[in-house]
Amino acid sequence: MCGIVGLFLKNPALQPSLGGYFATMLDCLSSRGPDSAGFAIYGAEAPSGMLKLVAQHPQEGFDWVKVAAELALVIGFAPGLQVIATHARFTVAAEEAELREWFATQYPVLTVMSVGRSMEIMKEVGAPAAVLKRFGVAAMSGTHAIGHTRMATESAVTTAGSHPFSTGQDLCLVHNGSLSNHNRLRRELQRQGLVFHTENDSEVAAAYLSWRLRDGASLEAALTSALDDLDGFYTFTIGTRDGFAVLRDPIACKPAVMAETDDYVAMGSEYRALTGLPDIERARVWEPEPATVYTWNTRSAAREAVLA
Repeated sequence: MCGIVGLFLKNPALQPSLGGYFATMLDCLSSRGPDSAGFAIYGAEAPSGMLKLVAQHPQEGFDWVKVAAELALVIGFAPGLQVIATHARFTVAAEEAELREWFATQYPVLTVMSVGRSMEIMKEVGAPAAVLKRFGVAAMSGTHAIGHTRMATESAVTTAGSHPFSTGQDLCLVHNGSLSNHNRLRRELQRQGLVFHTENDSEVAAAYLSWRLRDGASLEAALTSALDDLDGFYTFTIGTRDGFAVLRDPIACKPAVMAETDDYVAMGSEYRALTGLPDIERARVWEPEPATVYTWNTRSAAREAVLA
């Protein structure tokens, strides 16, 4: 089951309203995934030379100030800190690998949700409407966002197993479907230095894209390669620092619909998730083709379709 949505704003004037539109879209698909929900927001970038790291603790009230103080001793200055429910955002001048290693060794009780210049991932167990309210998503601004409502049919209902998954800076993925070769591919990616934190096949898909991008492939090329290397049925929505992409497998049995105007492009597992968007009645609405890579980016705000 599960529901996925994506919203990419071409018109900068709509950026303060991103969270409001996006929250409505994700909440609309609660019936497809009532167990948990998560999202990636691409908002204001960290200052030059700095990264945003989002970490999670299972309970509210955790002493994040203590974490920040200990981190300051390592990096040489006090990091920016904002606590949002069970999550906290740190803004620091440090390398991604250094940050991840420090959190893993000093605070294994915490889960690093994301690291990037603009991306912030937050996710929790619970009804999507409650998750959205808990994090104040409706008030968030930014250029684009992707999200997921989960029905855990093959694994436990946990925050770690919820989507999105991120395995690299500013890259994340949400997935509706199932991969059949993820265990074999996981072992290969581990040999390439990728680190996994869950048994979820969606994390393998995210790691695969990170691996391809690390080796110099464009996002379009990485997704085209995925059509050969990832077995199963899936609809992916992927977020990057400057845009997002959609890909369905060659059979395309999982539902997906897209809408595009001069102001935005949106994706949802069902059309009803798109009906609250402005001027939706004048949007070009279509079902993405099988085995076709669709991408948008902030540089051109133009769609590209790459037929495999």
